[in-house]
Amino acid sequence: MHRIAITGIGAVTPLGNTFQSSWEAVCRQQSGIGRVTRFNTSDMSWKVCGELKRFDPSPYLSIKEMRRLDPFAQYAVEAARMAAEDAGLVLSDASRITRHELLEKGGVIIGSSRGGIGTIEKAVSSQLSAISYQQKTRRLSPYLMPSTTISMAASYTAQKLGLRGHCLGISNACTSGTNAIGEAYRLIRAGFTGPVFAGGTDAPLCRTCMEGYGVAGALSKISDQSASRPFEQHRDGFVLSEGACILVLEEYQAARKRRAKIYAEIIGYGNSIDAFHQTRPLAEGEARAMNSALFSAGIKPKDIDLISSHGTSTRAGDIAECRAIHHVFGERAGRIPVTAMKSMTGHMLAASGAFETACTAMSICQGTLLPTINLSEQDENIQLAVVRETTSADIRLAVVNSFGFGGVNAVLVLRKINR
Repeated sequence: MHRIAITGIGAVTPLGNTFQSSWEAVCRQQSGIGRVTRFNTSDMSWKVCGELKRFDPSPYLSIKEMRRLDPFAQYAVEAARMAAEDAGLVLSDASRITRHELLEKGGVIIGSSRGGIGTIEKAVSSQLSAISYQQKTRRLSPYLMPSTTISMAASYTAQKLGLRGHCLGISNACTSGTNAIGEAYRLIRAGFTGPVFAGGTDAPLCRTCMEGYGVAGALSKISDQSASRPFEQHRDGFVLSEGACILVLEEYQAARKRRAKIYAEIIGYGNSIDAFHQTRPLAEGEARAMNSALFSAGIKPKDIDLISSHGTSTRAGDIAECRAIHHVFGERAGRIPVTAMKSMTGHMLAASGAFETACTAMSICQGTLLPTINLSEQDENIQLAVVRETTSADIRLAVVNSFGFGGVNAVLVLRKINR
């Protein structure tokens, strides 16, 4: 059976416009959360979010492309381009861009929860505004439908990088990015020979999403940087954010043959459904996904050195995940280091699972446990060893958890490469 290596990472997040800058911010325990600037929140209870800062796709996308593509697709293209460069599959200098011949047969799988919802909101608002003022409605853009469809992130990434193999867009709520990586893992294990660009992207920072998640009771009403506080006694919901993270996955021997750097190896993937409720999480379903991933990897719960939690900062979600971890890991559950990246990034929806996978791969590669911030008083019902400071550690095997609305669960297992 083929082994799968992570050879490239690209990201744009509220912490930075590259994966490296985002990683460094995480290590510094820095928050990417701030006041909403995209629209007026004076009539809303939710005031903070995780916005990208000074994102500029102009070096890679034309003005025409930027007008035609929703930001979620722009973010994905930029993250994929950086991942390609990081993997040594694209070489750029001042005069030209050279693409590796492997890209011709490469694939792409990108997940998104909300797709082009911001562009759709603007189009609908424009039409309604014209009607309310009894004005003639403007013709909708002929690019409205293609630019906002979930699969556009994957297909436009393929177009820009020249990938002519497998292409798939996934929408599976907040697990979409993790599912995309898991399905890429399965694809390569099944014999697909090209590298696969896999991850997640979302640009949900609009009134529709903010109010929609807010009235569902999912968002924090705290109005400062400490709003995202996974596992904290006084948490009250997640913080909505935007971003993208794309990983390059390759067959291990092929990656070694071309002397690619390898961050970590993906050795297991589990996917389950609670079949229980639209929004309420179920610990038993999450545990099934973790057990499935461990079984797929051929390892035991006792082997795991790190858990990258879903950790959204909701009351019910954090409790359910804690129970699931105890169900799977038994008496070790309270001793395994647990991290929660969303304390710093907020919830980037599909991008979060991908970014957390990337950070876990880097943690394994560099021997670093990443911190969870805003945790002044841990919930007494959450008996987990939550990491609070950036710490050195030998991490050989790690689990990445992602859970979402509808009871969807995705879990990956990553392993350190023995050099």
